[in-house]
Amino acid sequence: MKRKHRKTLEQIFSRPVSGSIKWWAIESLFKALGAKISEREGSRIGVVLFGEIQVFHRPHPSPDTDKGAVTKIRKWFEENGVKP
Repeated sequence: MKRKHRKTLEQIFSRPVSGSIKWWAIESLFKALGAKISEREGSRIGVVLFGEIQVFHRPHPSPDTDKGAVTKIRKWFEENGVKP
């Protein structure tokens, strides 16, 4: 895993939950972990990883990921053994 992906993973697991993680960095991390990303309706994307699919909403107009999405991603990673 590249250093930038490791940094993003550390931000996802930081406490308190960060509201300033750029969405493009999270998508890049998903891809580095082997995810397949598909476009959905509106600004939604489907992420296939760990043999399951999760649907996320791309933030707009701000590029920052909201705290609820970061918490959901952290929980999903914890359930599947991904840690910083």
